[in-house]
Amino acid sequence: MIMRPFFYAAAVLLLHFLLTATFCDGIRTIGGGDGSGSWFLEAPEYRNGVECPVSTNKVLVSSCDPDLVHVAMTLDSEYLRGSIAAVHSVLRHASCPENVFFHFIAAEFDPASPRVLSKVVRSTFPSLNFKIYIFREDTVINLISSSIRQALENPLNYARNYLGDILDLCVDRVIYLDSDLVVVDDIHKLWNTTLTNSRVIGAPEYCHANFTKYFTDAFWSDPVISRVFHSRKPCYFNTGVMVMDLVRWREGNYRKRIENWMEIQRKRRIYELGSLPPFLLVFAGNVESIDHRWNQHGLGGDNVRGSCRSLHAGPVSLLHWSGKGKPWVRLDARNPCPLDHLWKPYDLYKGNLIKDHSSFSSSSTFLGFSSYLL
Repeated sequence: MIMRPFFYAAAVLLLHFLLTATFCDGIRTIGGGDGSGSWFLEAPEYRNGVECPVSTNKVLVSSCDPDLVHVAMTLDSEYLRGSIAAVHSVLRHASCPENVFFHFIAAEFDPASPRVLSKVVRSTFPSLNFKIYIFREDTVINLISSSIRQALENPLNYARNYLGDILDLCVDRVIYLDSDLVVVDDIHKLWNTTLTNSRVIGAPEYCHANFTKYFTDAFWSDPVISRVFHSRKPCYFNTGVMVMDLVRWREGNYRKRIENWMEIQRKRRIYELGSLPPFLLVFAGNVESIDHRWNQHGLGGDNVRGSCRSLHAGPVSLLHWSGKGKPWVRLDARNPCPLDHLWKPYDLYKGNLIKDHSSFSSSSTFLGFSSYLL
């Protein structure tokens, strides 16, 4: 988007005002007895309007409730601050926030145990409907190859490949969201996306991107494996925001299809970027195209320098800091990019998050947790 500096700054300030108006009402500090729940302010209570469906069980919401909007996210110590902000943004703008159910995938050997992470979530969002699942890193560790940035090699980045196995079978549809984004529109609009022609996933597509750069010369020079795209017109899409039909996913064994490409990668080095290329190999050219407003991605800059980026042209429903730079890091360093100020209103962090891993208490209350072993 081409814009004079003055008008660009004015546009950012206006968007910041619109997103933060009347935002701070009702926020208070959590008092965690063992310290594990005291890093974040408690979010305001966001309640359903009269037009929202009413659950038949008001005491304990089941993940099988047909009126729920299901959102899956990873949850770990490194990106916990981003995850909390993302959840906060979803609830803040949802028309029926009490009908949103979060499925959090936590790593088995994270410095913060799933029990501690569960307590943090519960103390920050006391009425949130959620479940935490354990993701065993050895499920995928032997399939991961080196990437251009070490953070992209984190096994938890691959948890989205296993949602069909991890989540309850009654969950037949889910929105997957990365932890470095905020939603500034009603999540129900994204949930209502129709996946036509038996498509398995929906995501914003970018067909003018240089698709070839996501794969190495070894891939394009191989006449056998490069034929994967011959029968379809592939477009780039970012896997940080996806609507997924888990029934079709399970029936088509798409987890195994992705793993097959990861096994080829280990032998042939056909791409450089983490968990994205296997998804492109399986789905590019067969994705339900969603409006670009639902993934204004790349705000973290490129994967090496993390330079500042501006918004793409058009309306905005979701801001995504994919890339190296994260808004909370740049804000703390007092060197933020202009758009990082749009993330800050959703930040509930109040200090000293995971500076010392020994601060995690093993005696934390076990809330909202269910075990998953693959």
